[in-house]
Amino acid sequence: MSRTEASWTVVDAKAHWSQVIDQALSKGPQRITRNGRPAVIVVSAEEWDRRTRRKGNLAEFFAASPLHGSGLELERVKDGPRDIDL
Repeated sequence: MSRTEASWTVVDAKAHWSQVIDQALSKGPQRITRNGRPAVIVVSAEEWDRRTRRKGNLAEFFAASPLHGSGLELERVKDGPRDIDL
């Protein structure tokens, strides 16, 4: 297997773990397969942070909703708590 490929078997990844990390840092995500099937992807911490960073806050999320300004009215049911047998 060429080490410039972005795909590794578990055995190769374990044997060359430092190289997997180095390539994740320099060349991007590294796919690791188990029994010929995709299992996990190793990404740099910077890439992970970039992809999982929260964009905006909850108010901005709702303001950008396609339902904003649609006139949709929701009413909360004011029932009491449910009885639960423990």
